Amino acid sequence: MKNLSKELVSRIEKLSTPIKIMHVCGSHEHTIMENGLRTLLPKEVEVIAGPGCPVCCVPAREIDEALELLDKGVTIATFGDMLRVPGSNRSLADAKAEGADVRIVYGIANAVEIANEIDNEVVFIAAGFETTAPTTASEILANPPENFSVLSSHRMIPPALQFLIDSGQTNLDALIEPGHVCTIVGTKPFEKFSTKYNIPQAVAGFNPLDVLMGVYMILRQVKKGEAKIDNEYNRAVKDEGNILAQKAIDEVFDVKSREWRGFPKIPDSILEIKPEFEEFNAREKFDIVVKDVKEAPKGCICGPILRGIAKPTDCKLFRKECTPMNPIGACMVSKEGTCNIAHRYSPL
Repeated sequence: MKNLSKELVSRIEKLSTPIKIMHVCGSHEHTIMENGLRTLLPKEVEVIAGPGCPVCCVPAREIDEALELLDKGVTIATFGDMLRVPGSNRSLADAKAEGADVRIVYGIANAVEIANEIDNEVVFIAAGFETTAPTTASEILANPPENFSVLSSHRMIPPALQFLIDSGQTNLDALIEPGHVCTIVGTKPFEKFSTKYNIPQAVAGFNPLDVLMGVYMILRQVKKGEAKIDNEYNRAVKDEGNILAQKAIDEVFDVKSREWRGFPKIPDSILEIKPEFEEFNAREKFDIVVKDVKEAPKGCICGPILRGIAKPTDCKLFRKECTPMNPIGACMVSKEGTCNIAHRYSPL
C-alpha cells in the first residue's frame, strides 16, 4: 500500500493545478484526517468537507420534535450519537438525565423489538442519508406493531449539492461523491453536476488509496478538459445503484422540502413517510407542532462548516468550550462530524 500511495501522490503532483474539491461523507473526512492525506497533496489541491454527516445535518427543529414526544411520555429510540445533538434549548441527553425514556439502539430493528416488548408508544428517530432509508422503508413495509412509529430525518445528498452549487458561496470546482450513498442511488443522480455545470466528479471508497485515487481521477479529467463522473468504487457501486432498495424507498417515502442544520429549506431534499403509512409517521400520529426554533448555539459556526465555507479551526469555540465531551454544536457530536474529526486528528 505504501508504494501504491507514493505512486498515486506522484501522479497527482504531475497533474497538480489550483482546484477546490468537496467531499460529502463523514467517512471520507475521517480517512483524510486520520491518514494525513491533506499533507500528502500539493498545496494548490484543496479538499474540503461538505454536509457529509447525517447526524450533524439534523436541524434543531427535529430534535425539538423528539423532545416534544418525550414530554408526552413517548419512548424515543435513537442512535447514540443523536443524544447530544442540540435542539433549541436542550438535547435528548438532557431529557434523559431528567428522567425521559430515551433508549440507544443500533438500528430500527432494535427499536421495533422494544415496541414489541413494552406497552408504551415507541418512536424511532430515522436519521441518515439515502444509505439508511431502505432499512426504515423495509421495517415499515413489514407492518410493525401499532405502538411503533418513525420520526423521519432522512435526507438526500444530491439536492444539498445542488443548493451549494446554486448558492455560489462554496465555489467548489470538483466533487468526490460518497460511496455509501452511491451503493443505493448509483451514479445517475450526480451526472447532472458534470453535464450541466461542468464539474468533474469521482465516486470513492473509504480507504486512503480510494480517496487518493478519487483525487487523481478528478485531476486527470481536468487535464483532459473533461467533466464526468468516474466510479473509483466500482467494486461496490453500480451506475444504476440498488434497484430493490430504491423501490422500497419510493414505496414508503415522498420527497419533500425542509431545512437542514446550517441550511435554509432545500427543495426536494428530505424523505417523509407517505400518507398511506401515516400510522407509522410520528409527526401525524402525535400531531407534533414546533415553533420558534433557535438553530445554532451562540458562537457556533456549524452551518458554515457544513456548507464548506469554514473550517473547524475558524470557530472560536473549537477545542475550548466545544469538545467531544462537551459539544456545543452538532459538528462536534458525532464521530462523522467535521469538528469531532478535526479535534481528534488535527495538530494541536
